[in-house]
Amino acid sequence: MKSVIFDLDGTLADTSGDLLAAANHCFRQMGHGDVLLAATDAGVALRGGRRMLTVGLERVGAFSDTLVDEFYPILLEAYRQDIASHTQLYPGALEAIETLKTRGYGIGICTNKPEALAEQLLQDLGVRDVFASLVGADTLPVRKPDPEPLREAVRRLGCDPAQAVLIGDSDTDRNTSANAGLPSILVEFGPSGADMAALEPEGLISHFAELPDRVDQVMAAHLGA
Repeated sequence: MKSVIFDLDGTLADTSGDLLAAANHCFRQMGHGDVLLAATDAGVALRGGRRMLTVGLERVGAFSDTLVDEFYPILLEAYRQDIASHTQLYPGALEAIETLKTRGYGIGICTNKPEALAEQLLQDLGVRDVFASLVGADTLPVRKPDPEPLREAVRRLGCDPAQAVLIGDSDTDRNTSANAGLPSILVEFGPSGADMAALEPEGLISHFAELPDRVDQVMAAHLGA
């Protein structure tokens, strides 16, 4: 059975608003106020908690690895307490997934968000049951771009690890699929969308309505059909 595995942040959902709020909670505790801005730093948010802390601290001239390590768990807890106030699924995501299911694809998630937070977010958004597998950053001893989390997400579907495609929004996703010997389709509607073509994925989409047919095309090319 073939499968489609999705990244979460920046691919299925715009989570940047709640991530930035958690980071700014930390910066306020440090006495810096709200350092990261929704208008300019959404792409930073989607690179994860440590990246947000690093960029923000560099911006105010206060960066140190010690501060990042100290405030990372504080950021995670702030995010856990308010994880879905601003987060929304991208338009057409659920409709595309349902179409893929009718075409016989298994559907899962492989994310570098900690598994418990990914579970909580999907539950709060009311879509956890849509996905038959979920592998997070700490599910295995390794994380993306190591290929093993992607393979594990496929295995948990009961699908063939050689017949899968990864949908993502970053060089991390592109490298993960390449390391697994699998194709990727990158989305161009996220904060870093303009940079996706340069990564030369097997497919690109500008709206989820394009995804089912693009998956069919990419999978056929991958399997030599």
